[in-house]
Amino acid sequence: MHSSPSAHVGGSGRRRLAARGTAAAAAGAVALSLFAAAPGTPAVAAPEDLASRFTFAVLPDTQFYSRYSSDQFVPRYGTDPFRVQTEFLAENADALNIPFVAHLGDVVDRVGTTREWEAADVAMRTLDEAPLPYSILPGNHDVRNSNDQLSDVDYDLANEPFLDWFGPDRAAGVSTFEGSDPTGLSQYHVFEAEGQEFMVLAMTWRASEQTFQWARDAMAAHPDVPVILTTHSLLNIDADQETPRDTEYGDKLWTDLIAPSDQIFLTLNGHFHGATKQTKMNNAGHPVTQVLMDYQMAYEGGNGYLGLMEFDLTGNAINVQTASPWVVAKPQETLTSYDQPFLEAPGQQFTIDIDFAERFAAFDPSFTAGEPTQPKLTQVARDILLDGFEGPDPVSTELPGNSLDYLEADGTVAHWRMGSLDEGVLPEGGVVPDVANGNDLTRATLEESGSTTAEVGDVTIVKDDVHGYSSDGAAMCFSNADQAAGRFSYLETAVDAPANDETFEDGYTLETFLKLDDSWTADKNGWSKAIVRSGNRSELPGMPWSQWDLTASPAALGISNLREFQYTEVPVETTKGDRTAWSGEIMTESWAHVAIVNDPGTSTTTMYVDGAPVLRNATDTLGQSINENTTWLFGADFVDNAARNGWNGCIGETRVLDHATGPAEWLTQRADLSTLSVDAPTGTLPWDTELTELSGTGFPGAEVTIADAPVDAAARAAGDLMGSTTVAEDGTWTVSFAGPLAAGDYDGSVFQALGARASDAVALDFAIAAAPAEPTPEPSLPGTGPDGPTIPGDSDGDSPADGDDAAGDSAGDDLAVTGATVAPWLVGSAIALLLAGAVIVIARARREHTTD
Repeated sequence: MHSSPSAHVGGSGRRRLAARGTAAAAAGAVALSLFAAAPGTPAVAAPEDLASRFTFAVLPDTQFYSRYSSDQFVPRYGTDPFRVQTEFLAENADALNIPFVAHLGDVVDRVGTTREWEAADVAMRTLDEAPLPYSILPGNHDVRNSNDQLSDVDYDLANEPFLDWFGPDRAAGVSTFEGSDPTGLSQYHVFEAEGQEFMVLAMTWRASEQTFQWARDAMAAHPDVPVILTTHSLLNIDADQETPRDTEYGDKLWTDLIAPSDQIFLTLNGHFHGATKQTKMNNAGHPVTQVLMDYQMAYEGGNGYLGLMEFDLTGNAINVQTASPWVVAKPQETLTSYDQPFLEAPGQQFTIDIDFAERFAAFDPSFTAGEPTQPKLTQVARDILLDGFEGPDPVSTELPGNSLDYLEADGTVAHWRMGSLDEGVLPEGGVVPDVANGNDLTRATLEESGSTTAEVGDVTIVKDDVHGYSSDGAAMCFSNADQAAGRFSYLETAVDAPANDETFEDGYTLETFLKLDDSWTADKNGWSKAIVRSGNRSELPGMPWSQWDLTASPAALGISNLREFQYTEVPVETTKGDRTAWSGEIMTESWAHVAIVNDPGTSTTTMYVDGAPVLRNATDTLGQSINENTTWLFGADFVDNAARNGWNGCIGETRVLDHATGPAEWLTQRADLSTLSVDAPTGTLPWDTELTELSGTGFPGAEVTIADAPVDAAARAAGDLMGSTTVAEDGTWTVSFAGPLAAGDYDGSVFQALGARASDAVALDFAIAAAPAEPTPEPSLPGTGPDGPTIPGDSDGDSPADGDDAAGDSAGDDLAVTGATVAPWLVGSAIALLLAGAVIVIARARREHTTD
């Protein structure tokens, strides 16, 4: 497939290109992915929304899609993001009015690996077969020697795979192709959109002056055509991921080619990780907008993000969106918080205001917009991609209530926590405890460390800036690390610590929380380490030679010069050599939860950052090879049998388990507060029940609270149904009341809490019956005693018939006492009435006697 480079420049003057056919997969083409987005149909737009518009599509660095297509993406998803990107563009070319697609280079990651070129070929063939015109150019990963001191004329062109796969012969099959430079590594196209022509100058990595002249000649052959220049490296971005930064090569391109060429109004490049833009004035005093677009360090090597640039010729604007057909194509259950269909940061979604006719007037005075027939294509793209899309499940992780609010795990080898320490400087000899198995970390003295520039104040314990999902609430921070100055500090386990001997032949999980300080630089802190197992891998029996890290420690977690988390290990089977996992780009001053999971079931070591698996993981690995009599180090690397290159940032609580785990078992999960049980009565209890306490089971260390006073007013006043206690280590608890609960109805609740996070309440609903009432006696009649009427003058209350005998007194004393009380005035009145009655009776008797 090697092609002979063509120096063809093309014809002169304006031409109207033939209309492109409808995008469709040709017969015999590679089958489209089952996950690919369905072709969209633009919504019917109101007349006032119609304008002359087209979409210019941009494919930034696809290197990791190509590299991990066969061993990561296809096994996991059945396809890869590169294929899905081109499928989406081909299927929706009509709906989005796409006349052209520009690839920005770094087509593959390893130039000499055939399977990567094969993966790229499959993806780009979709555009060939649509047909949808495109340009493609080599980035630094696509050439054999990307040394900045070399240019395209210095390469051995017969040995450049890019020319075999995407050289002039293949480009000649694209309808817009106008020619290649003499090396065949650069090409240019002229496409038609909305009745106007545009040129794309696709220039190779490190173009020579010869190629610059070829580009000038190409523009001279089409002197009235506006030009979009694409190349791999031009505009950079600062560490803040927002501010644009010029580069040495970009300045050369500007000075020698862009600024003198008024036709160039827009440049596009990748290479530098991020997205930004800037506008500069060329030699003619006209604006040139430079756009950087590169997502290779994002989740899954870029997560399928591409650029959709809507040229609104009527509205005099270029509206840019960053969208991912890959995100919407993935099964919903695989989605993470990183999976957003559109990115909307300032460098990812923006508008370039440009009066096209005015900007092009100097070389194309007849430029006009086409007929207003197109709807808002940015909205059409959103409608297509979001149709039926169901995003990732909401994050269910809660913030911890207190330091106990985490899942304890069986098989814990070590769990280092700083929360029990005082804030401030950790002195020489200061200890960070292992709360599980006694593998305490001790800070090395300045003399022991081997650093002649380190200071005691370089290591501190902080509690005001920690990862929100770490229940420990503390971290140890290392400052002023500088490998050039030899300044570093570290902590290590004792030589007899049990964790030193672990080889993890059944797998393992290493979890930690990490942050890079905002003073981090690649020169001072690149390739530094946070956690290592000290030793020298070159001294391991059977360790194969390696160009990199041969004398480094057997296992280490650190950061690369590109701010990628790097985890490297030598498996138990040493002869396999080291295995490595890499994250995407990590921002400074941002905490990350990192989990390293070595799974014997899959023979993989997978790195997770904030719960999402990274793309580049280790395969064919199990456990760790270690050197004898070595320790665990925190805060520095260990190379050539000595500590060096300190961590510039913070390390939070860290736990090591002796088996593989998943996210549901990690430190970011919360303790199970549903364990609360209450041995509480129900229904109505007998009146003589003495209820002095409630008990149950719960989470050890949780605070159990009984709340809500009883309903009965009298009992509520007593306030008896209130109390709290702490669950004991055995999981039991008891709340004792001040005394037995009073009679009444009780309608309360019990809950357990770890700080501010509480369980659902367990309801209390019971009653204590009131004591039975005393029997109520029938009251005695006035003037009567226990034995009958009381005769006045009878001091003991006996009847005259009793004869005052002992038997009578006894009988009278045996009568029941009713407990009734008669008021004295009532007794006096009764006696008066009796006396009056007696007088009347006597008088009547005398009267009758006289009469007789």
